[in-house]
Parts: sequence; C-alpha cells; structure tokens
Amino acid sequence: MEDAARLRAALAEVAAGRLVPYLGPAVSALGAGGGPASPEALCALIEAQVRPPKRAAGNLWAVAQYVESRRFRATLEKIVRQAFAAPAGPNPVFDWLARLRPPMVVDVWYDGGLIAAYRAAGGSADWGWVQGVSRNGEWDEIWFRSYDATSALRPGGADPAWPSLIYKPHGLAAEGTSFLMSDSDYVEVLTEIDIQSPIPDAVQARRGGRGFLFLGCRFDDQMLRTFARQITKRSGGGHVAVIEGPLTRMEGLFLEELGITRLDLPLSAVVAQLAEAAA
Repeated sequence: MEDAARLRAALAEVAAGRLVPYLGPAVSALGAGGGPASPEALCALIEAQVRPPKRAAGNLWAVAQYVESRRFRATLEKIVRQAFAAPAGPNPVFDWLARLRPPMVVDVWYDGGLIAAYRAAGGSADWGWVQGVSRNGEWDEIWFRSYDATSALRPGGADPAWPSLIYKPHGLAAEGTSFLMSDSDYVEVLTEIDIQSPIPDAVQARRGGRGFLFLGCRFDDQMLRTFARQITKRSGGGHVAVIEGPLTRMEGLFLEELGITRLDLPLSAVVAQLAEAAA
C-alpha cells in the first residue's frame, strides 16, 4: 500500500475512533497568525526579549529556565502568553477534529487553536480538556488540571462521560492557565512520568485499545520522545506518523521502538485528503 493510501486509511481510523490524533506545532502552523509554530521560533522570540548565555541559546527549555531564574516566572509567563495572544486563522485539521469530536485528541503545542475550533464548531458543550501544569508556586502535588467547554475548572477531573477530550500535556499559554516550559517545570514530571503519575486517568482510560496518528510532530528532542513514549504507553498500538523527509538517527530508533509506521508525506497531504473527503 502506498503512503497516500495508508494516510487515507489512518484518517478513516481517526473518524472511527480507533486512532487518537497526536498533534504537534506544525499543525498549529496551518492556522497562520496564531503565534510561533515551532520550539525554535518560540525560543527565538523569547531570546529577542531576554538574552540568554551562549550555552542555553537555541534550547527552548534552557532559555525558559534562564528567564525564570533571572527575571522570575512572571516574566516568562508574560512573554509566552503574549506570543500566543493573537487568534489564528482557520485551521483545516483543527476544524475537522472539532466537527468530528473523536474520543481524544492530544495537542502538544501551547496555543489554544484546537479549543477555539471546538467552540466555533458549536453543537453540544459536552467536552473539555485536561492539561499539564507547572508546579512553580504550587504547594500541592498537582500534575494536571481539567476544564469544561466553558473554561470552568473541574476539581474532580475530566468527566468520563464527555464524548471528546482534548489533552494538552505541556499546558496552555493563556491567562488563567499554566504551562510547562522551563527545565525546573519538567524535572519532577520526568521523575514520575515512568510510573504514569503525571498522565491523567482520563487519558490512560481513553488510550486503551487505540493507536495514535502523529501529525506535525518531530521526535528529534529527548523531551518530546519521552512524553510521546509515556502518553502512548499501554495503548492499543498500530501507530502512524506523517513525517516528511530524512529522519535523525534518534527519530528512526524511536519510531522503531514504538512500532510506528512512518508515512513520508508533507502535512499538506493531510489537508488535501481532508478537503477531498469534504467535497
């Protein structure tokens, strides 16, 4: 089967609720104007406002840690929230998922584009999201928070009855919410993630028996590989990733480790197939 046919089959599996979409920053970039659309772009934006030492330059997590340590957490939060403050344009992948409302969508970037698309799609409000939170300034052992479609905090966690759940493991860069970005944000998470404490129960339940479709993701960073590995842990397998062009050695090993079928296609091929299906 050619990659285009495999992609068509994978999108059908998402529609049937058997594959969980796992969205990276390149998917957010499809809705132009909503903020930086890669870790490198976000890092450059932060560095334009706070100059880091050479040893940290170019590494988002290290630059965020430098800002947090030297200019306080509030400065980092202000820069990042301003970076994502502008609304994005229409996004064909977000809009498709908002209409489809699959059982779960994993969105690993910091923008709120997918949440906005869900709201814009109208219909019932029986959905919500759960997100990772920074423990900076927190006294309780908290790893994540849940919100309903109105952005109201749900202290009891995500509602198991929601037909669709958005999971943002790195958080959301918006007022009133939290996000993980600095090295210190991740240190405790990475200590506990192998025993799944930072992975919400709702996510663990919904991944069971399902595989993942990775769109707009690269795995050339150890942090990103670690999160993907733990989020997909004990899932149903049969994963697919749309990644165009050469892979790094570590990416290749990671895809092999998780049994991910790689489709060497651009993200535009996904957009084209969605448009064709809607015609």
